[in-house]
Amino acid sequence: MILKYKRWYSVILGSFMLSVVVGSFCALAQAAPSKTLIRGAALIFTMDSTIGTGELGIVENADILLNGDKIAQVGKNLQESGAQVVDATGKIVMPGFVDVHNHLWQSLIRGCGTDKNLIGWLDACVFPLFNPSITLTETEAYAGVRLSTLDLINTGITTTVDWSHAFTPQFVRGNIRALSDSGLRFVFAHLGTADPTSIADMKLVKQTMIDPNPRATFQVASHPSEAFRSDLIAMSKLAKELGVKLHVHLLENIAQREDKAFDVLKEANALGPDLLGAHGIHLTDQEINILAEHDVRILHNPLSNMRLASGVIRLPELKQAGVQVGLGIDGGTNDTSDMFNDMRAALGLQRAISLQAGIFPRVADVLRMATVDGAKLLDMFDRIGSLTPGKKADLIIINPGNINFAPSFDWVNQIVFNGQPVNVEWVFVDGQSLKRKGELVDVDPESIMEAAQKAATRIRRDLLP
Repeated sequence: MILKYKRWYSVILGSFMLSVVVGSFCALAQAAPSKTLIRGAALIFTMDSTIGTGELGIVENADILLNGDKIAQVGKNLQESGAQVVDATGKIVMPGFVDVHNHLWQSLIRGCGTDKNLIGWLDACVFPLFNPSITLTETEAYAGVRLSTLDLINTGITTTVDWSHAFTPQFVRGNIRALSDSGLRFVFAHLGTADPTSIADMKLVKQTMIDPNPRATFQVASHPSEAFRSDLIAMSKLAKELGVKLHVHLLENIAQREDKAFDVLKEANALGPDLLGAHGIHLTDQEINILAEHDVRILHNPLSNMRLASGVIRLPELKQAGVQVGLGIDGGTNDTSDMFNDMRAALGLQRAISLQAGIFPRVADVLRMATVDGAKLLDMFDRIGSLTPGKKADLIIINPGNINFAPSFDWVNQIVFNGQPVNVEWVFVDGQSLKRKGELVDVDPESIMEAAQKAATRIRRDLLP
C-alpha cells in the first residue's frame, strides 16, 4: 500500500515548549504524597512469582506500601505512621495496564469510517489532515489527546505509547503538552521523514520536551514500505543515533504484502530488539522466524483489527517462536480505551478462529500481555509492569463489588471477562493518584469534552470529505 501524504514542518520548535511542558510535569510530580498505605486488599496480582503464587504472583489479604514514587513493600499487616491510608478491603490491586500502541489525537474522529477497511478509513479520516493549511491546531491537538488521556486513566492504563502523526510542529506541541498534563507515563513516537528539517525538529522535541520529563520516553516512528524507503532508512539511522526504539506499522492489512516491508527493514538495518511492529497480522512462517531471530517485538491491537476487517494475528505461532507481544488500543479504530475489552478480544479471536477453548492466550496470558509483557517489550520492566518493591508505584485498585462483576466466583477470570472501567476505583502513577474513589483527579472533564467537540465539529465540517 502506498500511503498518500507528504509531511510538512513549517516552524522550528522553540523554548516556549520547554517552559509549558516542564512546568506541567513538575507540578504533577510535587502532588504525590510521601507515603501511601494500601491496606487490606483481598487479592494482589503482583505479576512477580517471587513475591506471590503462580504466574500472576498472587498475594491474598495483604497491603502495599508506597514511598513517594516507588513501591516499598508488599505484605501482610504493614504499618507506617503518617502514611495516607487507602482502604482496599474486598478489592483487587494489580499493576497499571501498559498500552503499547495508540494514536491519542484520534478521539476527535471517533465514529468516522466505521464501515471501511484500513485503506478506506485512512483515506476518509486521516489523510486529509496532512494538508498543513487546514490540519489540527495546537489547541485542537491538545483537546483530542487530553480527552484520550482521561479515557486511558479511567480504564486503568498507566503507561501509553502515542504514535503521533506529528502533522505540524504546533500539533506536536499540543500533543506532548496534553500527555504531560495528564500525569500518565508515556512514550511519544514521533513520525518523521528524511528531510533534514524533520530530523532537526525531532531531535529538538526529544531534547526540550521529552528528556526533561521523568515520565516521558521518545521513540522514532516511520513506515516500512518501498514508497517510504528513504524515510525509513533515515529514521532507522536516527533511532540508533538517539538510542531509542523505531516504531512502525507492520503488515496490518493484506494489501501491505505488496510493500515489501521486510526487504526495506533489512535494507535499513532496522531488524532487532529496538524495532516495534504494530499489528503484524499477515506474517508468513518465515517472517515470524525472522522476528524471533532478531527479537523484534509485536504490538497487538485486536479491537482495531476487528473493526477494520484487517484479519487475526497469529498469536499462537508468535508465542511458539518466542516473539514478545503486548496489547495496544490503537486510537480511532478502537473507539474506546478499554483495556478490559482489549484483553477479551485478544483471547476471544484466537478461540473463534481455532475452535479451541484452551489455545493461547489464556486468561493469565492476556493479563500478562497487558502488564508485564508490555513493559518488557518497551524495555521498561526494570521500572513498571509488576508490583515488585523498588519499582515505580504505577498500580490500580479494582472494585469487584459492582453489578457487572459480582458475585465473586473466580476473580482472576472475572477481571478479564467481567471487568469494565467502572470497576477501576484508584489509579496511581509514580504514587500520585490520577483516579480516586472512581473519580478523575484535578481535572475538569466537561471543559475538555467541550474543547474536543469543538475540534471534532470543525474536522467533520471543514477537513473531511
